[in-house]
Amino acid sequence: MPTQRTIPTVAIRSAAASGTLRRGIAVAALLALAACSPEPPATGPAAGGWYEFQGSWNAFGRRHVIPLGGNRRASLLDLTGPMLLAGPARPGVGFTAEVIALTDTADALRGRAVWTDENGDQVYSELQGQGTAMSNRITGTLIGGTGRYAGATGGYEFSWQYVVDADDDNVQGRSVDLKGRAHFGAMPEPKP
Repeated sequence: MPTQRTIPTVAIRSAAASGTLRRGIAVAALLALAACSPEPPATGPAAGGWYEFQGSWNAFGRRHVIPLGGNRRASLLDLTGPMLLAGPARPGVGFTAEVIALTDTADALRGRAVWTDENGDQVYSELQGQGTAMSNRITGTLIGGTGRYAGATGGYEFSWQYVVDADDDNVQGRSVDLKGRAHFGAMPEPKP
C-alpha cells in the first residue's frame, strides 16, 4: 500500500514582509504563468476596434492610515504587482500594474494607475469607487498611454480583496471579477 507524504509548511512573517522577496515571488509567478499559459495569442480588437478583456491583478505594497474619529480612517495606498489579461481580444497578456490611491472608510476611493507591458509601453487610468467598508467596487477610466497603447480610452472594473493585512502597514491583495474594454488610437468616426 503506497504511503502518503505530508509536506510541512512554515510561515516566516519577516521574510513575507520583505519587499525584495515579494517582488521576486511576483515576478517568478508572472513568468511561470506566462510560460505555461495554454491560451492562444490575442487575435486583435473586436468589432469597432474595442479590445474586451478579463483578468486578474495581484498586488503588494504599503498603506499609511490616519484615524478620523470613531471607526473612520483615511488611507494612502501604494501598490504594485502583476496583472494578467485573458480573452481572444485582450490588448496584451501581462502588465506590471502600479496604483497610488487615497481611500476613506466613509466616503470613497480616488487614485491613478499605470500598466506597463514587457516592452515598456504604458496604459494610464483614473480610479474611483466606493472603496468603503461597506462596498469596494472600483472602476478605472483609461486616459491615455504610450507606444501601442497611445490614445487609450475605455474602462474596467473590479472588486478588491485583501489577502495580507499586516500591522506594519504592509498589504497584499487581489482583484476579483476584473473585466473591461479598451480602444487605442483615434476613435473611428461613426458611419452616417
